[in-house]
Amino acid sequence: MTVDDNQMAERTGWAPLRHFAERSVLGLLAVVAAGLGFGTLLLLVRYRWTPLQRLDQSIADGLNGLVAPHSWAVAALKGVSTAGGPGWLIPLVVVMVVLLLIRRLPRLAIYLGVTGLGALLLDPALKALVGRVRPVVADPIAYGGGASFPSGHTLGSTIVYGSLTLVFLSLVKRRWLIGVAAVVIVAIGLSRIALGVHFLSDVLAGWLLGLAWISITAYAFRVWRREAGQADRPLTEGLEPEAATDLAPAPAEEAVLPHPWAKGAEILVGWALTFGLLWAFGTMVTKWNPPFDDGVPRWLQTFRTERLDYLSWLWSKAGDTHAILLISLIFCPLALALWRRWRPVLFLVLAMVGELTLFLTAAAATGRPRPGVEQMDGRMPTSSFPSGHIAATMCMWAAIAIIVLGRVKHWSRWIFVALAVIMPAGVALSRMYRGMHHPTDVAGALLLTVCWLSVLWFTVRPNAHAETVTEAREEAHAVAEPVAA
Repeated sequence: MTVDDNQMAERTGWAPLRHFAERSVLGLLAVVAAGLGFGTLLLLVRYRWTPLQRLDQSIADGLNGLVAPHSWAVAALKGVSTAGGPGWLIPLVVVMVVLLLIRRLPRLAIYLGVTGLGALLLDPALKALVGRVRPVVADPIAYGGGASFPSGHTLGSTIVYGSLTLVFLSLVKRRWLIGVAAVVIVAIGLSRIALGVHFLSDVLAGWLLGLAWISITAYAFRVWRREAGQADRPLTEGLEPEAATDLAPAPAEEAVLPHPWAKGAEILVGWALTFGLLWAFGTMVTKWNPPFDDGVPRWLQTFRTERLDYLSWLWSKAGDTHAILLISLIFCPLALALWRRWRPVLFLVLAMVGELTLFLTAAAATGRPRPGVEQMDGRMPTSSFPSGHIAATMCMWAAIAIIVLGRVKHWSRWIFVALAVIMPAGVALSRMYRGMHHPTDVAGALLLTVCWLSVLWFTVRPNAHAETVTEAREEAHAVAEPVAA
């Protein structure tokens, strides 16, 4: 279109339509290009085109020779690859859908759910259709289940991280978010090649198909918006630009901690005092070693059966690092979505960071041996005092109960209080049953929890805003009643 044509379009009012048409054509071309690229790869792989097979195998062999001798590189690549696995992506999508529903954004929640569901359906269907065998390399360092084409990790990460970027782009409105998502997606795809579980063409197919699926679902969402009477906005502003305020984590919150340097100093002093108490108590019980300390695990050992062994293993797993981290990662975003305050999140994060550092330093300082009974979990790298499993379980569930009690008025809040008692009790009993801890190790975990959470309660004040909001609502109702009368 010439300059005169542009000026004519501006005068006649056709400029918005022209811009929309240009954007639509560009988007259509991108979808068609991605679809054609994926279709071409599908046909070449399905009919085993020799040049592509040679290229794929040579790249797989070359990367295997570079990566396999270095354990640190293998560990790093496996860590990157985990971010594209279903064990990470599915909980991420579920949590994000729940967050969007909490924030009363059902359309974005449906978009994210439908788009993520596409990744779950497309990957196994195409793998079954093509039936490609995974790479065979000289020194295998990782293993993948099922067929090879396309890469499920690459496809899933492209769809999930791409759709999350479109959802939250209206909040950030910066190109760096797209850049970060692209780096993560590319890194996951390359890690699958370097680990020798996918060919280059598998990863390329995952990227192309993921891009095509995101483009199709994004276009369908824009049509949905148009039918609902909302104006067309550039995709660079996100799928739902009007939702920026609702997507903001804590739009009306003031400083999370007033006088942060002073508060930081108070927290450090509290940490040091807690460590001092733990060290004193741990040193005392290590030197004293009361008879009942070994007697209780020895007595519990007499009740061991195959069924109780399995139940104790389950309870013990409820207090390990993976379970505690998973529950914390779920609770923190939900708390932020519900109450739009960073302070309760900070309270829980500091509780868990402090618990971990206090446990590690106290265990190293005391060096207490494990009970003199059969230890079902084998030799552990840390000493017996205090129990890390029990301390982590106590700190997390007690911190959650404190937050919920101050912010929820429904009877269901007492469920969290019950969990704060039942979960640590079950973990403590299972750890002693399995011969891993003394009763005084449990007492040390309780001392750590009480002292550390008390320090954080008086410094962070996790429910301070909740009290202020309640008072403000009561004042608003008091003002509204005379007016209504």
